[in-house]
Amino acid sequence: MLLRKKTERLWYPGQWSNQKGGRPVELLDLTAVELGKKIKAGEVTAPEALEAVLKRMDQTEETIHAYVTVDKEGARKRAALVQEKIESGELTGPLAGVPVAIKDNLCTKDLLTTCSSRILENFVPTYTAQAVENLEKAGAVIIGKTNMDEFAMGSTTETSAYGVTRNPWNTGHVPGGSSGGSCAAVAAGECFYALGSDTGGSIRQPSSFCGVTGIKPTYGTVSRYGLIAYGSSLDQIGPVGKDVTDCAAILEVISSYDLKDSTSLEREDLAFTQALVNDVKGMRIGIPRDYLGEGLDPEVKSAVLKAAEVLKEQGAIVEEFDLGMVQYAIPAYYTIASAEASSNLSRFDGIKYGYRAKEYEGLHQMYKRSRSEGFGPEVKRRIMLGSFVLSSGYYDAYYLKALRTKALIKKAFDEAFEKYDVILGPAAPSTAPELGKSLQDPLKMYLGDIYTISANLAGLPGMTVPCGFDSKGLPIGLQLLADCFQEKKMIRAAYTYEQNRGFKGEMAPCAAEPGKAVE
Repeated sequence: MLLRKKTERLWYPGQWSNQKGGRPVELLDLTAVELGKKIKAGEVTAPEALEAVLKRMDQTEETIHAYVTVDKEGARKRAALVQEKIESGELTGPLAGVPVAIKDNLCTKDLLTTCSSRILENFVPTYTAQAVENLEKAGAVIIGKTNMDEFAMGSTTETSAYGVTRNPWNTGHVPGGSSGGSCAAVAAGECFYALGSDTGGSIRQPSSFCGVTGIKPTYGTVSRYGLIAYGSSLDQIGPVGKDVTDCAAILEVISSYDLKDSTSLEREDLAFTQALVNDVKGMRIGIPRDYLGEGLDPEVKSAVLKAAEVLKEQGAIVEEFDLGMVQYAIPAYYTIASAEASSNLSRFDGIKYGYRAKEYEGLHQMYKRSRSEGFGPEVKRRIMLGSFVLSSGYYDAYYLKALRTKALIKKAFDEAFEKYDVILGPAAPSTAPELGKSLQDPLKMYLGDIYTISANLAGLPGMTVPCGFDSKGLPIGLQLLADCFQEKKMIRAAYTYEQNRGFKGEMAPCAAEPGKAVE
């Protein structure tokens, strides 16, 4: 069991005195939506909320290392400006004045954006990603950029060129990846919500490991403009929050049709908060038997099946079924993603922007040295794999076969969704592994994505909701998948489970010393 470290409490200014668990409510206990309501009501200001987060970061960031870049002065100026607009009635949205963290592969104008890679160590974009711009229009206050696996290639946030991020529940363990910094920041109270990106589970898996909620929407729902690409046909931006309500509200804000993104979809209904209904009576929920077999930790399996029972008790029709094609998802995913990565990352050549080797002779040597010194081992591994499967003589044997497999996986899900409204299962085979263990065996790390990558291959929406803890006190996440454009069904099921699961999400404890259990 983990014992909680006693940390300084951050109380509300003024006389607000609601009680949670027999004590006054702390500012950092609030969800993003709850804080937005208090700011709008004048019970707390945007600058006060920001200072509470910065104070929390002073206590924990040295240990957790959730951020790559923190823009304290920029955030303070922005919070003051947003507060004026709230008071004048110009900003009325649910997230106005609420501090947010942004994953470091989303471009932010005049703010360093590195993808946690040495090759972009000095890159300051001249424009802002559309999803981030949508948040700014809604009054968000950006604290900084969160750590991640380099170019989103990894499942542990250990491949970052700027050091590892630690899990706030136990700092001897990883937070997951590649959006580990965003999820750890939310779990540790170092922001109220965050943006991440999901190529093969990079929002859902770290959300599971860190005990927070995360959504990957239907492909094309959120503009990818300004997202530094890994796998263009798989990447999707999504929210990380403290609960389902937060994620639905954030997704509503960041979703939009964007002419600058050729894959952007024009959707009529983006009112995701309308799905926050505590009712699943008659909803058909399927659990793939393929997800409950070999390789799944017994404690994770038990927690997921208990979650299914909660939904069943609320009137849902829950049954197991054979999904099929699951064993082919990982090879298909890593073939396609690596192929797209090798193409996307060819732009980082040391000439136009980013890192350039200091010593070289001639153009070709400058290319080689800049890329050899600028990219880390995992990125190089995937570039080489991608270049190989796209090369003459191997394109048909590997890349085209992977694309055909992707189509078959989509067909298997289409058939499943003819019968079920939502598919339920684990987000990861186990809870968060210890630091340093996953990278010893990259293939084992890849296998850890087995439950999440199919949603990206099929373009489906998916989300993770906390559903308990293992015997070590580490969080377990429940994954819900829905058919394309059916986020509302998924959100309704997740919200109903959250309201009836018997425990409330809370901020994670943080260890006093790296590598030791929390106390």
